[in-house]
Amino acid sequence: TFKTMATFMPPPPAATFLAFHPQDNNIIAIGMDDSTIQIYNVRVDEVKSKLKGHSKRITGLAFSNVLNVLVSSGADAQLCVWNTDGWEKQKSKVLQIPQGRSTGAFSDTPVQFHQDQVHFLVVHETQLAIYETTKLECMKQWPVRESSAPITHATFSCDSQLIYASFMDATICVFSSANLRLRCRVSPSAYFPASLSNPNVHPLVIAAHPQESNMFAVGLSDGGVHIFEPLESEGKWGVAPPPENGSASAVTATPSVPSDQPQR
Repeated sequence: TFKTMATFMPPPPAATFLAFHPQDNNIIAIGMDDSTIQIYNVRVDEVKSKLKGHSKRITGLAFSNVLNVLVSSGADAQLCVWNTDGWEKQKSKVLQIPQGRSTGAFSDTPVQFHQDQVHFLVVHETQLAIYETTKLECMKQWPVRESSAPITHATFSCDSQLIYASFMDATICVFSSANLRLRCRVSPSAYFPASLSNPNVHPLVIAAHPQESNMFAVGLSDGGVHIFEPLESEGKWGVAPPPENGSASAVTATPSVPSDQPQR
């Protein structure tokens, strides 16, 4: 019916991100622009806990229903892991910013859990990174080259096998999530007609299709939305990189765009 069921916590401070508890939809984690996270119970209209650990506004929240934790991220480029039983902070870590890169004052750092609910994706304008939650250890990192356009958003595909990432120069890249290796690069000219080419228009957000793992949508700064899928003749994005040998210890993936990668 789209009727307002409840109104609570009017600003200031403003809410900047929220996530529903996976086992109890009466519990909402609400990130605020004063750097706190409020754990709110809708049913009793009460803030159960106020989590303090960040120094800037909250830009991402994600629950793991396997580990019973909440992962938070902020504009301070910090990651925190909170236990959902008593809401104590278990671990925190500052994101490893690639050497020589400065970050914008309003840089968002969204987080998203892998399908295994143990690893999570961190998206920052300077990098993509996969973290293991219990040790809060960076397993893989794909840094953006200093001369390249910053990342605007990224998301897992519905089966968590791929990562779709958008860039400020309107490029779209498809990565294998297992090793953050590039599978395919979509040039802006592939979806921007030359007559509509506008250097000020760039992707703001990517959403993966909930059932089709090779399909995703890109929302643009001019209000446009584009739906992407591979060519029917190919059925998938690019070529899967070879499997890695050795341990799964922390590895930095190469930030280069290989010339042999298919472009669209």
